[in-house]
Amino acid sequence: MRWLFSILLLALLGVAHALSYTGNRLLVVLEEAGEKDKYSTFWADLTSRGFSLTFSSPKDDKLSLFRHGERAYDHVILLPPKSKGLGPNLSPQTIVDFINREGNILMALSGESATPTAIQSLLLEFDIHLSTDRNSLVVDHFNYDKVSAADKHDVLVLDRPQEYKEGVKSFFGGNGVVAVPRAVGQVLGNENPMLAPILRAPSTAYPYNPKEEAEAVDDPFAVGTQLTLVTAFQARNSARFTVLGSSELLQDKWFDATVKRGDKEEKAANREFAKQITAWTLKETGVLKVGRLQHWLNEGAVKGGINETGLDVPEHNPTIYRIKNDVAFEIELSEWSNDHFVPFHPAPSDVVQLEFSMLSPFQRLPLNALAPSPTHPNSTIFATDFKLPDQHGIFNFRVNFKRPFLTNVDEKRQVTVRHFAHDEYARSWAISGAWPWIAGIWVTVAGWVVFVALWLYSAPASDKTKKTQ
Repeated sequence: MRWLFSILLLALLGVAHALSYTGNRLLVVLEEAGEKDKYSTFWADLTSRGFSLTFSSPKDDKLSLFRHGERAYDHVILLPPKSKGLGPNLSPQTIVDFINREGNILMALSGESATPTAIQSLLLEFDIHLSTDRNSLVVDHFNYDKVSAADKHDVLVLDRPQEYKEGVKSFFGGNGVVAVPRAVGQVLGNENPMLAPILRAPSTAYPYNPKEEAEAVDDPFAVGTQLTLVTAFQARNSARFTVLGSSELLQDKWFDATVKRGDKEEKAANREFAKQITAWTLKETGVLKVGRLQHWLNEGAVKGGINETGLDVPEHNPTIYRIKNDVAFEIELSEWSNDHFVPFHPAPSDVVQLEFSMLSPFQRLPLNALAPSPTHPNSTIFATDFKLPDQHGIFNFRVNFKRPFLTNVDEKRQVTVRHFAHDEYARSWAISGAWPWIAGIWVTVAGWVVFVALWLYSAPASDKTKKTQ
């Protein structure tokens, strides 16, 4: 019976296992308990994917993101509060510390109420800017739902993002439209590589305060595609922070709503879009793992671990090489997809590169994906071979692969590159370019020997003059 109980326990644990790579402990911060029923389908989807949901109010004194110096939760979902902020237990510094501990956060905003100053201050920590008018929301007089927002035009109907945009895999692509009701627009900091827009506002959108009597906005905070409705932030430690401009997008009534843009009626794909956003934020997708990483002295072209001569590959990962050595390098990359690892395939415009660097790269080489290996079915092996530079010192084999929506890969292996030993230099007679100089030396030696021989064996001239008295 004990073994039967163990099997049942393992089966239950397998069912409860979350699809997230980092864990299943999910905290939902919701100020009003009555709002919980509006998101029942959203909660059910998260639970079906193995997450263990804990609901709490920001006013709860026992609420804490840490316990005994460690994260108490793996992920947090923050729904917009009705009060002035999220309380002392969820201060901006606490949330930043949670992300520094590799926790993931989904924060939802709402244009139905004023955005608290504390949330604006928190978003500034991530270089995300909101309008100084805390009551503004995004409206569009062309891309709106004629059924629910015939007068206010504050329910935007937008096409879903493309699967590949500018050569970057987005994880949010698909067909259909998304209904975005009463969204708060965000402006991203310039040239911040950790920020990426998921869903931008259309070119005809602008922020507007419905409480003002003016029908036009003289000096808008931002317009058109400058506004982002859904923003992704990925820290250097690969923790994820997503800002959803409209919390209503997650409600039940919009998951299966029928919207009308222009003369065409369509069913909103909010449920699928919400699944994609949460899957990325909670690290169910887009997680890269480094497996085997090795380098060795190459005696032939790289052929999947066997050199061209058919001999076994020399010792892997030596600590010292010599200048001008031929070296081979391999790295194994896998991508987490829902509940298992699959081979990683970069986007068409992406190239995984190897840097052989000291203070700066001496060589930057593209890594080529090898044919699938039966011994490593869940990963892709990238490889290259090259000649070390004519420079001795301490070098690094480094793979620094950082792309939007993918966790960062930064792997380094340090090696020493020595110069030639005294008996490793090529002899002069082995260098054809030195033959004229060698010939000149021996001609000089031979000439000197001939000269000495002639000097030694040449008798002086005899004096035949007779002496007279």
